[in-house]
Amino acid sequence: MIWSVRYRSENSERFRAARIALVGPPNSGKTTLFNTLTGGRQKTANYPGVTVERKSGLLKTPVGHTVEVLDLPGSYSLCARSPDEAITRDCILGRQMQPLPDAIVCVNDATNLNQHLRLLLELRQLGWPLILALNMMDIAQKRGCQISLEVLSRELGVPVIAIVAVRKKGVKDLLRQIDMLLDCDYASDKDHITKIARWQEASLDTIRTYHIEVERVLRRAILHEGEPARFTRQLDRILLHPVAGPVILFALLFLVFQAVFSWAEAPMSWISYGISSLQQWLAEHMVDSLLKSLLVDGIIAGLGGVVIFLPQILILFLFILLLEDSGYMTRAAFLMDRFMSAAGLNGRAFIPLLSSFACAVPGIMAARTISHPLDRLITILIAPIMTCSARLPVYVLLIAAFIPNNTIWWDIGFQGLVMFELYAIGIIGALMVAGILRLTLLKGSRQPLLMELPSYKWPNLANVMLSLWERAKVFISRIGTTILSLMAILWFLSTFPASPDGAKEPTIYYSFAGMIGRFLEPLLTPIGFNWQIAIALLLGLAAREVAAAALGSVYALSGDKSVVNETLSVILTQNWSLATALSFLAWYIFAPQCLATLAVVRRETNSWGWAIFMFIYLMVLAYIAAFITYRVALALGGG
Repeated sequence: MIWSVRYRSENSERFRAARIALVGPPNSGKTTLFNTLTGGRQKTANYPGVTVERKSGLLKTPVGHTVEVLDLPGSYSLCARSPDEAITRDCILGRQMQPLPDAIVCVNDATNLNQHLRLLLELRQLGWPLILALNMMDIAQKRGCQISLEVLSRELGVPVIAIVAVRKKGVKDLLRQIDMLLDCDYASDKDHITKIARWQEASLDTIRTYHIEVERVLRRAILHEGEPARFTRQLDRILLHPVAGPVILFALLFLVFQAVFSWAEAPMSWISYGISSLQQWLAEHMVDSLLKSLLVDGIIAGLGGVVIFLPQILILFLFILLLEDSGYMTRAAFLMDRFMSAAGLNGRAFIPLLSSFACAVPGIMAARTISHPLDRLITILIAPIMTCSARLPVYVLLIAAFIPNNTIWWDIGFQGLVMFELYAIGIIGALMVAGILRLTLLKGSRQPLLMELPSYKWPNLANVMLSLWERAKVFISRIGTTILSLMAILWFLSTFPASPDGAKEPTIYYSFAGMIGRFLEPLLTPIGFNWQIAIALLLGLAAREVAAAALGSVYALSGDKSVVNETLSVILTQNWSLATALSFLAWYIFAPQCLATLAVVRRETNSWGWAIFMFIYLMVLAYIAAFITYRVALALGGG
């Protein structure tokens, strides 16, 4: 994180900008501290020249300085082993098209100093004013660990502030220490650049020197080591058991998908009722015109087909955030290592793939934490097969329309089981593609898994809800920008040119959209798709959830006025066969992601070739899967 502070010097009336970088290893609580300091005053952007997302926010120090906080990726060392760590290194060393920081706050986990202190020692060599924020001191004390802050500060030569970020304990002391730094004289950028150059010339043997220094400091500063976390150790005996662990993991994921349906049923009904009521009111009170058609049949019918799924998407995000904040996510990666080894990958790829359940874009960017280039490339290429939240509107729409809502055992519903199967097919398909790539285009030996397992902790509800709110804003923003724009374009293409005299079909049949759909229909007929579906698929390339919105608009403009009084699910059951619905689901398991995903793949691989390759192989897989599904369903009487 980089804090940009503007304050008034005692000797000058001009304001001077001071930049304070906040860095730390993964699992140190750095992001929790960022959320604690900035609250909801955050915004999201990308680092200059790269696709890694960054967060920034504002706060005020005790003396009134306005501080801009910028979140940087976690890093164990400035000797970057992955692209994600390289971003932090380049920002600290002034390579990210940003000015050099004036001071650094390094966040360390007090229960894991032997792994985390190396980063501080590297930062100390750069010569900036430096503060060590010792986080999770409450956990360390519960374990019986006693750390002398005075000795640690003296041995390191930097101020040490004990904090508990999740409870805001010690944060005021940290801010006061920052204010003290702002009153000090800063070294010139030239001095910093000289020290950076000396650090870059250092030998790699320096790594062992760092570890020796860490051991020396800790021998003097730690008065009592305490016991390892008994709760974590006992829980890991169950959750990491070679048999019980995977069973618990898959059971947990299964329950998540059940909750996606059961918990969201009531709010989805409220949203559906509100949208239908608005459509009906406008239809009754507006005179027939192009504006009425745009609002009722275009925008509301389209957006309503997407916004209704917001509760389910947020429930899925909620569970992912809880798993991350509790420390279980890294255990899931460890458990998946054995399964992923069959595809030539290790468990570290599981976290980017699991992140792709929310969206493929951050999932692909999360692959930057993978140090091995081939593993990283394969993970990027298979990430779009994971079932992202943008697919959820399509899945839920068709499952609700064609799968009976029966309880098959206890409270386990048949619809939730089908949803779980779709996710499972995506995972299995992704691993199969990874195995084929490893044996053909991207041959290489499998890399062993090396990961730090953080202690279990109760998720911080405030941070979880804040992150959930941020994702809700992103989803709503997409509805208000991308999807709204596409629905307006779709309405125009579906309305013009007007029907010829004596036309027997609705206007959309003769429109530009109808022409495009009928042009593609012969290609899609073997998999059970008609020209209306062709239009939805074409728009779905821009954004996945647009497909559900496009179907709502297309059928509303097809002259079926019952769409005002009936949900889209009911309309589809009246117009599609079961075989077509299953074929559409199979297509969406493998179909290429949105254009944003292709752009990110291009940026992450620095090649249009891999982005085009991914688009082609996913399109071929989608067509084959839909063709087989449609033909089997017809043979079994699903026509």
